[in-house]
Amino acid sequence: MADEQQSPPKKRGRPKKDPNAPKAIYNLSRAERARRAAQKQVRQAKKRAAKASKVAEDKRRYARKVEQSQSRVEKALGGTQTTLIDEGDLQNVPAAVSDLVEEYEVVFKPNPGPQEAFLSAGERDVLYGGAAGGGKSFALLADPLRYCHNPNHRGLLLRRTLDELTELIDKSRQLYTKAFPGAKFRESKSTWHFPSGATIWFTYLDKDKDVTRFQGQAFNWIGIDEITQYPTPYVWDYLRSRLRTTDSELQQHLYMRCTANPGGVGGWWVKKTYIDNTEPNKPFAAFDIETKKEFIYPPAHEKAGQPLFYRKFVPARLTDNPFLMEDGQYEAMLLSLPEVERKRLLEGDWDVAEGAAFPEFSRVRHVVEPFELPTNWPRIRAADYGYASPSCVLWGAIDWDNNIWVYRELYAKHLTAEQLADKILEAEQLDPAPHYTVLDSSCWNKTGFGPSIAETMMRAGVRWTPSDRNRLQGKMEIHRRLANDPYTEEPRLRIFSNCQNIVKQLTGIPLSKTNSEDVDTKAEDHAYDALRYMLMTRMSGYASIHKQLGAIKHQVHQVQDEVFGY
Repeated sequence: MADEQQSPPKKRGRPKKDPNAPKAIYNLSRAERARRAAQKQVRQAKKRAAKASKVAEDKRRYARKVEQSQSRVEKALGGTQTTLIDEGDLQNVPAAVSDLVEEYEVVFKPNPGPQEAFLSAGERDVLYGGAAGGGKSFALLADPLRYCHNPNHRGLLLRRTLDELTELIDKSRQLYTKAFPGAKFRESKSTWHFPSGATIWFTYLDKDKDVTRFQGQAFNWIGIDEITQYPTPYVWDYLRSRLRTTDSELQQHLYMRCTANPGGVGGWWVKKTYIDNTEPNKPFAAFDIETKKEFIYPPAHEKAGQPLFYRKFVPARLTDNPFLMEDGQYEAMLLSLPEVERKRLLEGDWDVAEGAAFPEFSRVRHVVEPFELPTNWPRIRAADYGYASPSCVLWGAIDWDNNIWVYRELYAKHLTAEQLADKILEAEQLDPAPHYTVLDSSCWNKTGFGPSIAETMMRAGVRWTPSDRNRLQGKMEIHRRLANDPYTEEPRLRIFSNCQNIVKQLTGIPLSKTNSEDVDTKAEDHAYDALRYMLMTRMSGYASIHKQLGAIKHQVHQVQDEVFGY
């Protein structure tokens, strides 16, 4: 009985785990669980800190390397502040420095000429515009990279639409990662992040009113690709208020950069801002496009009277891009375009307007600087009168090749007939007396018992004859005069550069939407009408002389012998 009640001997050691047994559940106290969670957080924090420390050290090491390389190059160049190193610079530095430069792969090399001029410009606001295919967009992408070694560099690059922005981002992928290994593009924020900590934000802005989303933002570099897609200067002007930084280095490089082809909905204000009354590749003080007044510091400022900032226009040409010019295919495509588009995209002509009535008009061919006219050239005066709308008076001279030179204009509003007559007499004091004068024939109309406009001016001493009002024939005569003479291969009409209103109207006056044979009469056309009256005159007393001279010239140039050519 005792043997049956005796328990089996206990086995020593840890019992084997039964695989079929349920998993043991450990009931830990609340304090123990908190302690273990805290230990885990500490371990994770240490890992993050170690990783961050390594990244920071890598950035510092990269920044020191870039700074040392830059200082060595600048020292070898004699302390120059130039941010763009060209082939000429490299030829003048010691071999050790040139070898240092050659150690790195050249990922972008600006083409000589406009592209180099754009990237090395020191003006606050620069437009790189003109012909298509000149390398404008790629230069705009490369420009902000000059400051990506600085962790405080903040750039903003805009396009009008999302599709266009996507194309620009694709181009940046070809350049940025090669120029700065380790640079990453974050799709969610559409921003490039560089190893130094610098950033460039790529975004689009479809509507002008949406520009306020940049309120509170600060950038030291702002760029817009194809700025003529914006109908007004509102976006560009607002973004100028976002141009600021506290970094002492970057304060010396606060830049706004834009590119454009001629034309577009915003071509008018871009042309006024950068092209009109300025010289290419020369800095000029920024001014208000409406009042023409320069932006200057106020009287109380220490820089009182000095320009706030400078602008520059760098013209682009297809010939500046050797890659597109190599096989001539792109040039051939542009040559096949309609005349207006060809002038814009191939020649980079800013004067031709969409639907322009006179696309053949060119400032280069038809506008000349004033010179002293021979006194024996017959003079002609033509005018279109208006009171609420402007009055325009044009003076022309006819050379002995029967070419007309428009050398003076009077353009003013709210002048009575007597006042306009006084200004005409004042202008002609030192001139030979005009041989022929012509005024809008409607000025002879009478609406009451008093004298007509023409009679009033003639009583004041300014004589006139009625104009030929044939609009179609007058327009065709302007076309004929703008064309080249078959013998001299020169235009038959030249205009002095001081006659700004007739130049402006021949440049941009559009065709009528209802009559393709005429100009839009709702557009400003007073100088155009005065020119039309001038060219339609008969020049009695001189017409026969010019006819005889023309016949003599024709005989001189006529080939008498078809075999021997004389």
